[in-house]
Amino acid sequence: MKKVERRALVCLLLAGALTLGLLIFVGEFLVKGGSWVSSAFNRHLYNSSGVLTSGTVLDRDGDVLSTVDESGRRTYYENATVRKATLHAVGDLQGNIGTGVLNAFADELTGYGLINGAFSAHRGNDLYLTLDARYNYEAYQALNGRAGTVAVYNYKTGEILCMVSAPSFDPLNVPADILENERYEGAYLNRFLSATFTPGSVFKTVTAAAAIEKLPDIDSRTWTCSGSVQIGDETIVCSGTHGEETFAQALANSCNVAFAEMAVELGADTLKAYTEKAGLTGSYSVSGLPTAKGTFDFDGATDGQLGWAGVGQYHDAVNPCALMVYMGAVANGGKAAVPKLILKYGNALGLPALRTSSGRTGRLIDAKTAGVLSELMANNVVSTYGTDRFPNMDLCAKSGTAEVGADQRPHAWFTGFLRNEDAPYAFVVLVENGGGGASVAGTVAGRVLDVIVNGY
Repeated sequence: MKKVERRALVCLLLAGALTLGLLIFVGEFLVKGGSWVSSAFNRHLYNSSGVLTSGTVLDRDGDVLSTVDESGRRTYYENATVRKATLHAVGDLQGNIGTGVLNAFADELTGYGLINGAFSAHRGNDLYLTLDARYNYEAYQALNGRAGTVAVYNYKTGEILCMVSAPSFDPLNVPADILENERYEGAYLNRFLSATFTPGSVFKTVTAAAAIEKLPDIDSRTWTCSGSVQIGDETIVCSGTHGEETFAQALANSCNVAFAEMAVELGADTLKAYTEKAGLTGSYSVSGLPTAKGTFDFDGATDGQLGWAGVGQYHDAVNPCALMVYMGAVANGGKAAVPKLILKYGNALGLPALRTSSGRTGRLIDAKTAGVLSELMANNVVSTYGTDRFPNMDLCAKSGTAEVGADQRPHAWFTGFLRNEDAPYAFVVLVENGGGGASVAGTVAGRVLDVIVNGY
């Protein structure tokens, strides 16, 4: 009798283990089934070189960015500059660019589904990006061979209209020396989504938000800039000698002296709280693609170091996408749509295309503060950058010239948003080692925004 009971117990344990294993397998299948099917080992979907032979990638207007021809060979857009400009969104044949949809969305391109599996993989799905190929072309041309990134998105819908990362290369003609030639350093990296950079004066928009809410009588106070100021052991050097200036003038002048003094008065805890609230230390999911997290070091900083941190230097590092979303929140009363790269999916069955949705951020800035900051940034354009450079645009912007080492030219930044009702767009431009933010990055932004707002 005892032997029967022991055998029954063993059978129950084996049945339990089998059930548990089955549940684990089903769970893994539900979560990872698409990845399993779209693995490069699947010769039904990939050729012998590991290239995906299913699915078509299109821009928002239906221009084909990548597809498969009758011979089963993957092709790209006919214009080489467009191929370079959209590379970090579409992806390369070798799968080295992780943010490219040929790699990151291979299962969606194959038409994989839980019910039909990859039944229609011989044709695959049509995947429409939110990008406009012409806007990317203009942005890539405007960078003119320099490293950096340009992005524009609709802060109400989340649709990214332009996303360019450079250096880039032609996926149909990969340079033989791509790993050795300094010209292509970081070419596989999507600088918009996957990198962080010293922000320089564009970070003053965060310090300004904190000052608006925390410093008393901010509208009636003045600061005096004599070109530099000593704070503790640090000499905070300014780009000019601005004399006595108001808060609005200090932002328009991008005065390091005034904003370093504000940062010290605000304190490390306040700057840290406002930086986190602005979303600059977190990560966004852009259609499932995670962005890099910004890093800041306020804890334990001396007053002088805190002064430098408040003007976007010291150990500050920001992700361009997160900065653009913050600009969208300032424009939109404190909250904005989370960026998305995928507009909709077509399918081989001829069913209506399935559009994707976009989430919303939390509150990145108080609504009243956002309104005040918007007016200050509009004043920057009127008094410093020049409205003639941005025709038919109600533009709010902030430039940045980020020092990155005595032996290197500074990074050039230009970021902000449009308040035009028919053009609710936020943008960010970074030109690595480009020099002046307003002159260099501002010119790139002006060219791209002009095409978007005024047509081509």
